[in-house]
Amino acid sequence: MTVLGIIWFCLIFVLIAGYFVLDGFDLGAGVLSPFVAKTDEEHAILHRSIGPVWDGNEVWLLTAGGALFAAFGAAYATTFSGFYLAIMLVLIGLIIRAISLEFGAHDPAWKKTWRILFFVGSLLPALLFGVAVGNVYAGIPMDANGDYIGIPLIGLVTPFTLLTGLLGLSLFLLLGASWLALKSPVGLAMQKRASDIRLAFVVISLLLFFAVSAYGHFIIQPEMDPALNILRWIFAGAFVAALLVAVWSDSRKQDLLTFLLACAAAVSLVGLWAASMFPNFVVAGAGDPLSLFATAASGENITIATAASSDLTLAWMLGITCVGMPLVLIYHVISYRVFRGRVEQQD
Repeated sequence: MTVLGIIWFCLIFVLIAGYFVLDGFDLGAGVLSPFVAKTDEEHAILHRSIGPVWDGNEVWLLTAGGALFAAFGAAYATTFSGFYLAIMLVLIGLIIRAISLEFGAHDPAWKKTWRILFFVGSLLPALLFGVAVGNVYAGIPMDANGDYIGIPLIGLVTPFTLLTGLLGLSLFLLLGASWLALKSPVGLAMQKRASDIRLAFVVISLLLFFAVSAYGHFIIQPEMDPALNILRWIFAGAFVAALLVAVWSDSRKQDLLTFLLACAAAVSLVGLWAASMFPNFVVAGAGDPLSLFATAASGENITIATAASSDLTLAWMLGITCVGMPLVLIYHVISYRVFRGRVEQQD
């Protein structure tokens, strides 16, 4: 395990955290759309709040997948082949979501259909993201070649992964509600609905976090590097603290602060996941012992040492990243600055 391998392990989780936050609020807004947007005007405002940024936000997911492929090919091969059907569902969701956003505003005769597709296309990635995280953390059945040997799709759904999926979904919904409360015009009914509902997702996220933590500690019992215990406690404490402060900021109707605290909670959760996985990318095992479809694994964990590309490849990638990442961040800063403030109502 080299220094460059460790750096790229951290960078991939940074990319995942960026996707979780940036695409998290527009996915959450899509899932919430049938419940907070009741009129054509409110739907239009919701779409205009994410319209300038949603496609740029998805770049973080593509970049994370590409970086995993180039830096840790064995981990990419196992996760993408094992989760093939789940990944196809995510891609279908992202495709129909993009289509609904592009065509919904220009096809009023089918507006109900486009709104349903927008909801479904947002829900699938938001839920399956957490399910995938739960699987790589708990362990998936692999043979000696690192190939997935469990039941496709069904084998990935266990009590633990459902909990992690719901935890991820609740954070997406918290981000979406906080974003809509921040961007909707003050006085609009949708702004009040989003503001009222976000506290519920703060509480639900906290409860699910403690449930996942207890389940993982007492039932899954993963092997973790004891040297990172302090770091894990820091990330866990940051997650809980961010949501507790969000309760206070929500009561003060501090929309921007509440949204930023929700983002901090999402980043902290990804950091906790990374610290809990290190140095593994994929854990080989039967996964959740309470699963009805548990399958024994004969392979070994896929780690930084076993999956990393050559140091030359990682060095070239790091150099490209040092040039490309600042450009991407500058683009996002400019984009969000240009479209800052609340969406204006149109006459």
